This record gives sequence, structure tokens and C-alpha cells, in this order.
Amino acid sequence: MFEKILIANRGEIACRVIRTARAMGIGTVAVHSEADAGALHVELADEAVEIGPAPPAESYLRGERIIEAALATGAQAIHPGYGFLSENADFVEAVEAAGLVFIGPSAEAIRAMGLKDAAKATMAAAGVPVVPGYHGADQSPERLLAEAEAIGWPVLIKAVAGGGGKGMRLVRGPGEFAAALASAKAEARGAFGNDAVLIEKFIACPRHVEVQIFGDGRRAVHLYERDCSLQRRHQKVIEEAPAPGMNEETRAAMGAAAVRAAEAIGYAGAGTVEFIADGARGLRPDGFWFMEMNTRLQVEHPVTEAVTGIDLVEWQIRVAAGEPLPLEQHEIGLEGHAFEARLYAEDPGRGFLPVTGRLEHLRFPQGARVDTGVRAGDAISPHYDPMIAKIITHGPTREVALARLRAALSETELAGMRTNLDFLARLAAHEDFAEGRVDTGLIERAGGNLLAELPPTSEAVALAALAAMGLDGRGHPQEGFALWQPLTHGVELIAETEEPEAFDARVTVHAPGRFSVAVGDERHEITRDPVWRIDGVRRRVRLWRQGGRIVVFGKGGGSFRLNDPLEWAAGAEVSADVVVAPMPGLLRELDVAPGERVRKGERVAVLEAMKMEHGLAAPRDGIVAEILAEAGAQVEAGAPLIRLAEEDKA
Repeated sequence: MFEKILIANRGEIACRVIRTARAMGIGTVAVHSEADAGALHVELADEAVEIGPAPPAESYLRGERIIEAALATGAQAIHPGYGFLSENADFVEAVEAAGLVFIGPSAEAIRAMGLKDAAKATMAAAGVPVVPGYHGADQSPERLLAEAEAIGWPVLIKAVAGGGGKGMRLVRGPGEFAAALASAKAEARGAFGNDAVLIEKFIACPRHVEVQIFGDGRRAVHLYERDCSLQRRHQKVIEEAPAPGMNEETRAAMGAAAVRAAEAIGYAGAGTVEFIADGARGLRPDGFWFMEMNTRLQVEHPVTEAVTGIDLVEWQIRVAAGEPLPLEQHEIGLEGHAFEARLYAEDPGRGFLPVTGRLEHLRFPQGARVDTGVRAGDAISPHYDPMIAKIITHGPTREVALARLRAALSETELAGMRTNLDFLARLAAHEDFAEGRVDTGLIERAGGNLLAELPPTSEAVALAALAAMGLDGRGHPQEGFALWQPLTHGVELIAETEEPEAFDARVTVHAPGRFSVAVGDERHEITRDPVWRIDGVRRRVRLWRQGGRIVVFGKGGGSFRLNDPLEWAAGAEVSADVVVAPMPGLLRELDVAPGERVRKGERVAVLEAMKMEHGLAAPRDGIVAEILAEAGAQVEAGAPLIRLAEEDKA
């Protein structure tokens, strides 16, 4: 067994690997960029080595620097986590050439599954069912369009070297094809250095079901399936194990197909075989097809650990150290149900656009597993994935596990930036999801209900007003003292919703811990003695305040700031005449030129940030009056990029 391993990653997966290594008595080495010098994974590791500046291409993707760090610290093996170099066959060969062990599959296995077109051919030869599509070498737009026509609309364009939704576009008809192809190729080229694509039949009611496999290079076992159908931007949001509606016959067929796929390439370590199933007719043995194989640990592996009781990272380390598979197939049990919700720094109301900022307050719930790589006070950087944490719950039944997930999301406290926390809570409460009626289109179909931002309740405004006045803690004996009549104070608050809303609250202090708060036409009698009672009903109140910012946690709550009239006037919405950068990033493309007419919603530029390309749209009809930034420039959040003029003023 290894005495020391290096983790070639950052964030929650680096912390996750460190925890298991420590439990096994193995020393750990972290690597970090300059920006991550104070990161949680650096704090948890026994040793840490800085490997370069913040951009991944200058740090976490520098394989030679990582190998040097392993050799310098005496590490015997390298765990890649997921992302970055985890599926880079050249890196695997370099690790082994340096006399180190790569905790993962061989370079040959990675290459066999690395290109989707070749992988599908390999799987078809192994008797694994594959989705109809074109995986040929002729990449001319004319040939690709002809193949799409032959397959039948709608189709998916997918980067052959892709993953995580990058380089993927849904095309519903021939008129959309050229623009979608160009966009997919550009994103694939930037993300993977390979712009080749394949065309695949789009399943109208798709279920994304994947099987966790584990091999030792000779034989493989499966650890049952996960359902990953709840997705936005082709990226997973909530995963569960096992898949709802799964029957034993289909489970056996899918598991056997996954094992055939792994053994066909001599797979060693943890991997995932992803299938697409036709949800319109339920899960059937003849209704699933191979999509791709991820030759690494998956983000959603904790739900499999929860239902099998197996530590997959421990298995990775043991097999990499030369041990046989710890269990035979018949010894791997399946108990209960588990969910994982991915908490991201992103704005669901703006197309799930990633955001940056500082986690001013962060508190996770008791009773749930939380995998995270951040703490309160940490910053979400534009250089890395915006995931904050994974919240995992387990129960004896799907209903119990889902109830625990809802409770865990409700108990999570976060302040400082926009996140998808409320979106996750609404999704977890959605009727179709609760009934197990899931497919990859659920979020899009239910978008209005899931994305609609509810205004704070008058109770939340009243509590925020008390917090703003410092009346939310243990009261002073003279709190509210007045000679003739109770004192009333006015508090002006701005709710930090998508469209900020102003509230006026009138707070009357009757005695220490006893208040009346009027919000518009509603009035609330509130006591704090020390428990909170609102209008005679005992309530659990969770508040956070820092300076002029207040957050009321829980259903109906919200984020507020004290109204500064000068700030309010200056902070009006950016003029519809200007397209601005929504976050820091690289201005990859400018699609328009001065004098060109544009229509509202038309793409005018492409910004690359947080490992994704984001199309920027014209806010209204008009004519491009001025280009304010150059393609290829690094821009800050809020930087003006394009100015529009009215059509009759050009």
C-alpha cells in the first residue's frame, strides 16, 4: 500500500480524496495555484506545493509541474480526481514514466473511450447497444448536415472529445444547423483542443441513466445505476440512486452491458458507463443505448457510495496498489435510496449564468453528507468551476431520502452571492420529480415555476427590519424605553431580487424583546423572549447581518440591504443601449460590426468564463453604434462591450 499520494486537483474532490486517504493512514500532498494558496484542500493536506498562476492552463493542467511536485515530496502515486488531467492519456504515460502510479485506468483505456465516435464503434463490437448517429471522419459542414438529415430531426451535435455539456448543441431543424455547428466546434476547440463532432439522434423523452463500474484490468463489476436526468445546460443538477422506475430485468441488462463495456477495454479503477433510455415507454431491457464512458470518478459518486456502503476512493487506491477487486458481483448490495444536489454559484434567472463573489456566510445542515471545498469567507473565482458543494441524503426509501434532501436544502445558509439554492429547493419539491417522472426535459418544461423568483414575505421584511436596527439579539434592559409613548422608527430596505424591490417598514419598540412592525398594509406583533413568536405563533428564525446587508433564511425569506438613496440611484439597471460582460472572462468572439442591424435576443458576442462559453444577446432591436472591446481581450464583470443606437438615429 502507498505511504503518500498526491492529489492533482482542487476543491471538493481534492478534499474528498484527502479524507479517505487519511482514514487509510496514507499521507497526502496537495497542489495549488497562486489563487488557491489559502484553499480548504491545501489546509487539509499534509503537504502542499504551489504549481503556478490561477489559470488552469498555467497550473492544474501543467502535468510536468504536478509530477515534479510528486517526486519532490516523495509521493508514490497520483490521484487525478475528475476534470483537469483525469482523462488525459499523455499525462498517465508521463506519470508512469516517472516511476509513479496513476490511480485510475490505463492510457490505452482512456484513449479507447476518449473520442465518442471511436468509443461507440468499440461498444457496438462488444455487443453494447448504441444510439443511431454519424461518427465519421468527414467533418465538412455539408456532410454533417446531410447525415443529420438522414438521421432525422431533432439531432444532437456533440464534441467527440467532450464532456459536461461542452461542445453540445440541440438542433431542431436544418435552419439552425450551421450556427449550432459553428458554436459547438468553437466551444470544443477551446475546451478540448479538438473541434471534431458527431451527430446523434435526439431522444425526445430521454432518461440519463449511468452505471458505476469498477475493474482491475482483467474483470469488472458494477455497483448499480444512477439517474442523472435532471439537467440544465446539459449539466447535471440533482442525481439519485437507484433510478426511479427501474426493474430488476432492466437493471441486470444495463449492468451486464456496462461490465461488457469495461472488460472490452481492460478497464482498471472507477468508471461510469452512461446510457440514454427512452423514458416515454418506461425503463426496458431493449430501451437503452450507450452514450459514453467516463474513465474517472464521477461528481455524483456519493449517491452510489450511500446505497452500496462502499468507499469508491478507497477501492481506487487499493486496486491501484495492486490489490484485487474487494468484492465479487454477488457480494455488492443495494440498500435504500440517495440523492445528491449540486449547489452552484450561478443565477438561474439569467440562464444559470455562473457568478463570482465571496461566501460571506456559509453553514451546512446537520444530518446530510456535504462534500465541499470552500468555507465561509472564500471567494468563487472566475478561473474554476462555480460549484460550492454537493448535498447528499440517504434513506430507506425514495420518499424518505427526498424528504431529507428538502430539509437539508432548507437548512443550508448562504450569503454573499447569487446561487441556485432556491432553485434546487423548488426542483426537489416539484410534483413530477417527487413522483419519479423524470427526464432531461423536466427543468425546461417546468422552467417558469422553477425559475420564478418569489418576493419575500412581509414577515421576512419585518424580521430584516429588526435585524437592521440591531434588535435581533439579546435585548438591553432599556430597549424601547420612552417617557410618554413607544418609539417608532422607519427602516427602508431593498430586497436583492432579480429586479430589486424597495420596502418601508415601521418598527415600534414596546419593551425589551417586544415589537410591532408594519410593512405596507400588514402589521406583525413580534416577541423575542428568547424564542421568537410572530403574531402569537412560535417560529424558528434564522438571520444573518453584516453591515447594511441582512439575510432571512428559510421559506419566504430573502436577502436585503439598507437603502442608500445615492447607491439606489446610481445602481439603476444598465442602459439597454449597452451590452456588458456579465462576469469576468475572455471575450472570445464579436459577432457584429458597427452599422449592423441586430434584433432583440440575437447573439452579438461570446464570452468564455468558468470553463464554458456564454452567448451574449442584444437587449433590444437596434443598430450597432460602437464596439467597445476587442475580441481576445480579458474583460471584467460589468465591462461595456457593445453600444447600440436606435434604428432611426443611426
